[in-house]
Amino acid sequence: MEIKERASYLEFKELFSPMGCFTLQQVASGARLSVSRNTIGRWVKEHKLIRLKQNVYTFPEYLRSGDAQLYFANKMYQPSYISIHSALAFWGMIPEAVVQVTSVSSRKTAYFTNEFGQFTYHTIRSSSFFGYTIESSAFHPSWGVHIAYPEKAILDLLYLYPQYHTVQDMLGLRLDLDILKIDRLTNYTEQYGVESLKRRVEKLREAYRL
Repeated sequence: MEIKERASYLEFKELFSPMGCFTLQQVASGARLSVSRNTIGRWVKEHKLIRLKQNVYTFPEYLRSGDAQLYFANKMYQPSYISIHSALAFWGMIPEAVVQVTSVSSRKTAYFTNEFGQFTYHTIRSSSFFGYTIESSAFHPSWGVHIAYPEKAILDLLYLYPQYHTVQDMLGLRLDLDILKIDRLTNYTEQYGVESLKRRVEKLREAYRL
């Protein structure tokens, strides 16, 4: 009986591991396997699975994958994309390491913690949900990570943290703007359509002589 259970887990892993993470709904709709919620719970207790949040799971070996948490951040709360500090760190625009994975979403603010880290989702308007690209995972090329362009990450930061509003505040961010595209920053600022944000962008450009 124990051999059969191990084979069942291996078959399950072969089917779902390439997805990176999966939901209970996906398990329930799987045509090849019949795995109960109780079995999933038992595999979590046996450390064969990791619970990312309610009804979302992954496999322990992905703890060794450097960018798995970015991919999981997209999947745990949709729609969302990596932005603000995590995106700025990804693009090499800020000097300090980022502890939390920061994302933006058109849904309400949310926060999750699991073995992969802490995940924060900030709310932006639906009309401002744009300006991101899909980057292939370095460890799993078939996984696409939705992440803000550098210019959009800056705008999301200035929109969500209005305390940055003076030239000195902008310099305090210690941004490396070598890869910044001014035309894209200008276009995205107009598309955001927030007058107070436009004023903060002007302070940013003044501070960094853009």
